[in-house]
Amino acid sequence: MSSKTPIDSRPGKRRWGGASLALLLTVWYTTASFAVVAAATGLLYLALADNLRKISEQSLQDELEVCRALVSEQNGDSHALHEEVEIDSAVRRYQKFYIRVLDANGKALSTTPGMDRDLSSSLVAQEAAKHDGIFKIDSPGGASYRMIVASVPREHYGKEVWTLQVAVDLTQEQVVLGRQRIWIWTLLAAALVFCPAMGFAIARRSTRPLREVAETARQIGSSTLNERIKAEGYPVEIRVLADAFNAMLERLEESFARLSRFSADIAHELRTPVNNMRGEAEVALARARTAEEYMEVVASCLEESVRLSELIESLLFLARTESPGDHLKRTPQDLGRLLADLRDYYEATAAEIGVTLSASLEEGGIVADVDRTLILRAVGNLISNALAHCSQGGIVSLSARRQDKQICVEVRDTGTGIAAVALPHVFDRFFRADPARSRNSGGVGLGLAIVQQIAFMHGGQVKIDSHPGAGTKVSILLPTS
Repeated sequence: MSSKTPIDSRPGKRRWGGASLALLLTVWYTTASFAVVAAATGLLYLALADNLRKISEQSLQDELEVCRALVSEQNGDSHALHEEVEIDSAVRRYQKFYIRVLDANGKALSTTPGMDRDLSSSLVAQEAAKHDGIFKIDSPGGASYRMIVASVPREHYGKEVWTLQVAVDLTQEQVVLGRQRIWIWTLLAAALVFCPAMGFAIARRSTRPLREVAETARQIGSSTLNERIKAEGYPVEIRVLADAFNAMLERLEESFARLSRFSADIAHELRTPVNNMRGEAEVALARARTAEEYMEVVASCLEESVRLSELIESLLFLARTESPGDHLKRTPQDLGRLLADLRDYYEATAAEIGVTLSASLEEGGIVADVDRTLILRAVGNLISNALAHCSQGGIVSLSARRQDKQICVEVRDTGTGIAAVALPHVFDRFFRADPARSRNSGGVGLGLAIVQQIAFMHGGQVKIDSHPGAGTKVSILLPTS
């Protein structure tokens, strides 16, 4: 039974699960572009309003200085003041000025026509008391003005001080700003329509390579794993995705190929002992046999059953170890003592075939945090292979040592060796460098595969070095704690 667990490479939560990427890009593009347009038009509007205000205030200051001089020199002559206002209003066609001169008692000596209608003396005095310098004032009729009130000393009349009120009509300024607001709202409305349309078009064009990759991936099945996504011409990000997908396809293709070979090898390995047992049983039942003959048949079937049982047990072991680390029972172990125990265990077998079995251990002992049972099995498999490929007078040596921050457990023999073309495949399941010899010795081609899997479970690796006629050296490299 297998479980399908989705892999999430992102540390954060999925905030947009199920949403269309094109829609998300459109929303983000629309939001960003509309925000930029709104900010730009808003800043332009504020800049225009500020410039108009500064121009109005500067004009008001200039008018005040001129009127101050007229009042000082000509005793507040109404005709001169009216003429100054008319000249300034003609020159500044978008600005209309109003002037009022009050004596020391607050009596109006001169007033521009129309000023009393919107800006009474009392209203101006009331607002002037609340502000310093230039201020804005709204008339009862709704018109807006920018105004300044200043005191004018009368140098030729002792300490007498007159008051000068100068105002400028803001109607034209408000008209300009009103038109600008209309343009701004029109532009924002157009942007609100244009930005989503343009954003969707850009998003669709940007995600087209993704759709092409998805369409290609959709057409790839278990029988077409050799197909690849052509990443040429795609943007860099899509090329990275396509390359990663192609790499995954290569791994899947290799896994499927290995699985196919594995299934064929299993069928072949199981068929042989089953056919042997069936054939012997059929022969035994073809006619009446003696007790000795039946015993021979039963013994032969038992031998094939043992071989079949060992094969199934090895396959189950490999299946259980597909998840490294899940089945380990690590305990501190003296590897020197483990190798000594294995040497003692296999010594009788080695002596029987005329092979010398020795162990070379590093002084002080080497302690590693490993699964004792699995390590014994891995090294035992290597010793069995070494003995099977050594002829009489050969030597099999065991050693354990520290090497480059690793622990190296090594099994070396002086046997027949392995051909260079076979070395890349020696860890494949059911692979036999010498099929006839392995079959005769009872091997099923899973020993080195089990050794490699045990090393992987411990976070290590296995290396092999062999030359025909010069023997083989297999090293199990384990990380130190």
